[in-house]
Amino acid sequence: MVIIMKPHAPKEEILVLKHRLEKENVQVNVSEGQDYCVLGLIGDTSKIETTKIQANVYVEDVHKVQQNYKLANRLFHPDNSVVNIDGRKVGGNELAIIAGPCSVESEEQIVEIAKDVKKSGAKFLRGGAFKPRTSPYSFQGLRTEGLELLKIARQETGLPIVTEIMSANMIEKFVEDVDVIQVGARNMQNFELLKELGKTKKPILLKRGLSATIEELLMSAEYIMSEGNENVILCERGIRTFENYTRNTLDLSAIPAIKKLSHLPIIVDPSHAAGLWWMVEPLAKAAVAVGADGLIIEVHNDPQNALCDGQQSITPNRFDNLMGDLNKLVESGIRQVYSTANV
Repeated sequence: MVIIMKPHAPKEEILVLKHRLEKENVQVNVSEGQDYCVLGLIGDTSKIETTKIQANVYVEDVHKVQQNYKLANRLFHPDNSVVNIDGRKVGGNELAIIAGPCSVESEEQIVEIAKDVKKSGAKFLRGGAFKPRTSPYSFQGLRTEGLELLKIARQETGLPIVTEIMSANMIEKFVEDVDVIQVGARNMQNFELLKELGKTKKPILLKRGLSATIEELLMSAEYIMSEGNENVILCERGIRTFENYTRNTLDLSAIPAIKKLSHLPIIVDPSHAAGLWWMVEPLAKAAVAVGADGLIIEVHNDPQNALCDGQQSITPNRFDNLMGDLNKLVESGIRQVYSTANV
């Protein structure tokens, strides 16, 4: 249930209503903007009489929320959420670019790529230390050594690091060492992991599962948020369809759909979507055009000899050219920036 207060309703009256509702054994989340105040009720609201709430002179309207996700719902939070990571923002008017190799291979490799992508304008460094692979015989990453190498690259460049977590027993280490914790597609519905991550305050980059619906992605975000962590960034990385020319099928329609349904920022991963390096650039531009809040792109200085996913990685030179094109797109005004007015 969502209660929309009238503009300029006195704060003390809002608190009185909040305390009265909490006596009905529901959780009340207050979301305030410049010209609005919304009370979001979570729990069993079946016994709450909406007519009594509507009788309150400071209440504008009352809505029943049909979707199972509440905290991630735009009705609960009309303005777009912005996740702040060391002064860098994901969401809002800025375009957040995350770039780096699929996996960390050596200190020289990760530091060199970090310097290259920073020079081109990337705001975050990605790199896999722990690698979930389909085959148990494939390269699984350098693991804790990889985390240490990412920290060296961060120290050298100042770029916050984004890397994937595999299990809940590594959360303490990741909270200490990592700036943005990535939950991969295979773990999108690892609900125990999501709940434990929800008990932290670290920004979480949540990737859409291989065959997950948009609602299932938002419900996974809800698991994190229900434990208190609202710093969630969604990621569309392509879904599995009958088409096998590309690694996955990039669902660009998910961007405007999620913008309508949720206030959470959403970025796009064209590298994993296509699985082909020559598709990364056009898909990245298309994602920006439809309103993505950012991109996560695989960049490798020697793709042919990469230990993981070299076929979908672009070179630093190509990344630099792409960044120039993306900046022109943003400056041209073609990028759709969503607000409460157009959702």
